[in-house]
Amino acid sequence: MHAAFAGLALGLSLIVAIGAQNAFVLRQGLMRSHVLAVCMVCAVSDAVLIAAGVAGFGALTTAVPWLETAMRWAGAGFLGWYGARTLLSAWHGTQTLAAGQLAGSLSGAVLSCLALTWLNPHVYLDTVMLLGAVSASYDNKLAFALGAMAGSFLFFFSLGYGARALAPVFARPVAWRWLDLGIGATMWAIAARLVLGG
Repeated sequence: MHAAFAGLALGLSLIVAIGAQNAFVLRQGLMRSHVLAVCMVCAVSDAVLIAAGVAGFGALTTAVPWLETAMRWAGAGFLGWYGARTLLSAWHGTQTLAAGQLAGSLSGAVLSCLALTWLNPHVYLDTVMLLGAVSASYDNKLAFALGAMAGSFLFFFSLGYGARALAPVFARPVAWRWLDLGIGATMWAIAARLVLGG
């Protein structure tokens, strides 16, 4: 149980910070648009990455030095494009929240979520390398991995479905403009950090 709780605590601490993936989940939750699918994609992706890290996949990035650079530039390009799209939405600022509205297709939401997850080099550094390295200090690596995976499921589903509590605030277009502005700025800040190698 000690290893499981350690995995849970570390897993939560790594994903709680607002980033591209979390901002996307929050937005989908506010729109009540494909929330289950988006939360599942995020949580299952994290579970796969955690399993890979605990199984020793982190050694691959050491063995293939160019992999990190390639992931960094691919992630920066995608985040730059997504940030621009979100900032454009903030500029137009006509969106309001209607209960239960669907924004975009299921496939579009899932593909965006997959890109925000798998093209983000920080996901590999945090989930694969860091969690993988920390798991080595526990005798029961499986319990540690399961705890970290539980943390991902708990966080993403809480974020996606908990966003509904903010629905009254986002019934006004100005609230969406501020949210889109914040999300776009976050995406561009992460992209800039990736380009600068931070």
